Amino acid sequence: MAARSVWAVRRLLQRLLASSAASEGRGWPHPFSTATQRTAGEDCSSEDPPDELGPSLAERALKLKAVKLEKEVQDLTMRYQRAVADGENIRRRTQRCVEDAKIFGIQSFCKDLVEVADILEKTREYISEETEPEDQKLTLEKIFRGLSLLEAKLKSVFAKHGLEKMTPIGDKYDPHEHELLCHVPARVGVQPGTVALVRQDGYKLHGRTIRLARVEVAVESQRRL
Repeated sequence: MAARSVWAVRRLLQRLLASSAASEGRGWPHPFSTATQRTAGEDCSSEDPPDELGPSLAERALKLKAVKLEKEVQDLTMRYQRAVADGENIRRRTQRCVEDAKIFGIQSFCKDLVEVADILEKTREYISEETEPEDQKLTLEKIFRGLSLLEAKLKSVFAKHGLEKMTPIGDKYDPHEHELLCHVPARVGVQPGTVALVRQDGYKLHGRTIRLARVEVAVESQRRL
C-alpha cells in the first residue's frame, strides 16, 4: 500500500516537471518565476496615476474658487456703491424738502394774511382822506366797519390754521399756559388760585401753547386783626 502511494507521487512529480519544461520551450513564463512577478509589478505600477497630477488638480480647483470669490466681491462692491449713492440722493432730496417746508410751510397762512393787509390798507385810506366836518361821522363809521371786518377776518384766519386764543378767566392757574404778573385779593364769587384778570391774551397752535397769557391770580385776602 505504501509502495503504491510513493509510486503515485513520483508519477505526479514527473508530470509537473514535464509540463514545466514544455512551457519554457514554448516561451511561456512560469507562473511562479521572477520574470512573471516583475512583469506583474510593472503592470500594477503603470495603472497608478503619476504623482505630478495631484498638485495640479488641487491648484486648478483653488484657482477656480479664487476667480469665483473675486467675482462675488466685485458684485458686492458694486451693490454697496450703488446703495451708498442711492442713500446720498435720498438724503439730499429729504434735506431739500425740509428746507422748502421751512420756507414755504407758512405760504397758506401768509396768503390769508394778505387779505387782512388789504383791509388794513383800505381802513387807512378812510382815515387819511380829507373830509369835511359834516362827513367825519361817516368816516368814523367806515373805520369802525373796517376794523370789525378786520377782526372777523383775523379770527377766521386763526381758526383755519389752528391758532386759538385762550380765555383763561376763572380757570385754575397753570404755569404751562399762564404767566403770573401778580396776586390780587379774591373778589366775591372768585375762587382763590384762579385767574382773575388777563393783561395779555395767550395763544395755542393746534393745542400747543405758543404764547403764555399774562394774568393776575386771585388769592384769599388776609383778615386784619
